Amino acid sequence: MAEYQVPQFIEVEDKVIGPFTLKQFIFLAGGGGAAAGLVLYLHVIGFIIALPILALAAALAFYKVNNKSFTDMLEAGFTYFLGSRLYLWRKEDSAAQAPSAPVAPVSAPEARQKLGLNQNKLHDLARSLDIQDGSAAQPNE
Repeated sequence: MAEYQVPQFIEVEDKVIGPFTLKQFIFLAGGGGAAAGLVLYLHVIGFIIALPILALAAALAFYKVNNKSFTDMLEAGFTYFLGSRLYLWRKEDSAAQAPSAPVAPVSAPEARQKLGLNQNKLHDLARSLDIQDGSAAQPNE
């Protein structure tokens, strides 16, 4: 049986240029170049326009939302706003719209008693599920 090395930490990008990854460097260099060009040609107005560009470049390079990059969040936002949506509406019968009586919450022991489950049956059921999962997880030799 041959052993293979499995790569570790594949979600970590390599630092290519100093402390930055290639993607971070491209965002920062592009934003910095655009800001420098605006300031050189438009002076004060260019400086005012360059600040949001620098902020966007920094956000694209470093900011993460729920462990997702800002570029992924922007892509998801554009896809949502520009994508088509399908809304379906189905009219229900008037009998189905009649208000029903409120259902009282049932505690776990009461639910087990209603279903006829005791501790032994639950244990047997859990064990049978574990055995089925264990046999499915093992590869055929």
